[in-house]
Amino acid sequence: MSLPEVDVCIIGSGAGGAPMALELGRAGFKVVVLEKGPHYRPQDFIHDEILNSRRNFFMPMPWEEPHLFRHGARERYEKSSAAWTANCVGGGTVHMSGFFYRLKPVDFRLRSTLGAVPGSTVEDWPISYEELAPFYDKAEVELGVSGHAVPHPFAEPRAGPYPLPPLDVHPVAGEIDKACAAMGWHALPTARGIISRPYKGRAPCAYCALCGSYGCEMGAKSGTNASLIPAAIATGNVSVRPGCMARSVEVDRRGRARGVVYVGPDGVTQEQPAKVVIVSCTAVESARLLLNSTSSRFPRGLANGSGLVGRNLTFSSFGEAQATFRLSRQAQQRPWLKDPAPFVNRSIQDFYLMPDARFGFRKGGTLGFMWTHPNPIHAATGLAGSGASAVFGKELKDRMRAYRDSRILQFEVYAEFLPTPGTYVTVEPGVKDRYGIPVAAITVERHPQDLVATRFLVDRGEEVLLRLEPDEVKRTNTTGETTILQHGTCRFGDDASASVLDKYCRAHEVPNLYVVDGSFMPTGGSVPSTLTIAANSFRVADHLVRSLRSGARAGG
Repeated sequence: MSLPEVDVCIIGSGAGGAPMALELGRAGFKVVVLEKGPHYRPQDFIHDEILNSRRNFFMPMPWEEPHLFRHGARERYEKSSAAWTANCVGGGTVHMSGFFYRLKPVDFRLRSTLGAVPGSTVEDWPISYEELAPFYDKAEVELGVSGHAVPHPFAEPRAGPYPLPPLDVHPVAGEIDKACAAMGWHALPTARGIISRPYKGRAPCAYCALCGSYGCEMGAKSGTNASLIPAAIATGNVSVRPGCMARSVEVDRRGRARGVVYVGPDGVTQEQPAKVVIVSCTAVESARLLLNSTSSRFPRGLANGSGLVGRNLTFSSFGEAQATFRLSRQAQQRPWLKDPAPFVNRSIQDFYLMPDARFGFRKGGTLGFMWTHPNPIHAATGLAGSGASAVFGKELKDRMRAYRDSRILQFEVYAEFLPTPGTYVTVEPGVKDRYGIPVAAITVERHPQDLVATRFLVDRGEEVLLRLEPDEVKRTNTTGETTILQHGTCRFGDDASASVLDKYCRAHEVPNLYVVDGSFMPTGGSVPSTLTIAANSFRVADHLVRSLRSGARAGG
């Protein structure tokens, strides 16, 4: 049975897809949203570490739906769950921690600021911070963001305060403030995509401490499942179809997108015709979908005449260190250690952009402070170790007793991940997922400046931790990448030979095809990119609605 044509078919319901659905639905257009995963309800979100973090509640198992991953083109691919985000209505915004930062003006002109960087394909954005700023405002209001904007030398321009006051924080935030002030640095309140007060029919945060890796049973976390998708459905113009895996975007004889072929929850393959197709599956999965959408018109993949679909992949450079406070030794002197408040919500951005390259880099990043995640199984397996360093018996019990006697403060580094020719996504025809679709194959070759900058930032964060006089400071990572933060595989730009999309995220070669997840971003910035993806999606939606209303070709 053929399905009736709709105005717009959107693939994905996370930070990119949901704003498009909401704005198009509000404008009166008929929209179908295809979502690969289930539509969870608040009662489905329970505090079960095995369910949420060690099963396929959010992410598929690598033996069913692998990503292939390798560091360097000479290495062998390994099956992995790296670079998956939540497969459910709301996407990665469901299990996010909700650290909501804006990019800074420099992130839009990084090539102009740094000049050509040997070994990197860094480019400026075709838009400015000023063009995106009104849509940052809109995204914060529509999603629900809690925070307190303070003046500091590195602040990006804002038109006004956050829509909600900041969440309550642990007293250690004040200790971090004092430590930074003593060094002449600026500790900043971290805005969160978690509502601090009742907002648009949603209940406020209950301070349960289980944000990252979990869904929010209160609806207080501002995932699109709790904020934008219900509002989109309420327009009466948006239909969300969970359990629908997109196989390909099909084109007509003119090379225009005509619809999406997908496998439904009943296992039946069918095509949803649409006048406009919007792809928003994550930077890795969107590239995979386009590369698998081959035809006589696009033999190398849809919209891939430039050969750039899947190229210029970036993640976020990751570093981390931890400070351990033994309660039996320190609680009397520092009674705040026993305060159960879960949020620290402090960041440092003094080293976001260095004035010169004396330390071996110029683009740095952000330090975000938090208590370690309370997942007990994850903690226990870390304490036990593995391989030759594994322990058991009395030594393991002693480690676990010490852990129970501790509060562990940590910071994470979000640093620039420079795009390189050696970091990209392809598809591997010889390895298929449970749907029979060739899987994404990811190759990562880091730019050496990334690692220099991350080490520098970890050094600075450890200086803050040491000023708090913990019992131990432990460096845990200086060379990692946060693969849930992904960008660049369909970068936008004005030159069709050097980009996949135009400034409104419309494919240069397919006039009714848009890509609105992090794929469009030429650079990832030095903060989590969720808010930027949502803001850009609202910007693109504004343009598309005006274009469709004017009767012009989609996006023309």
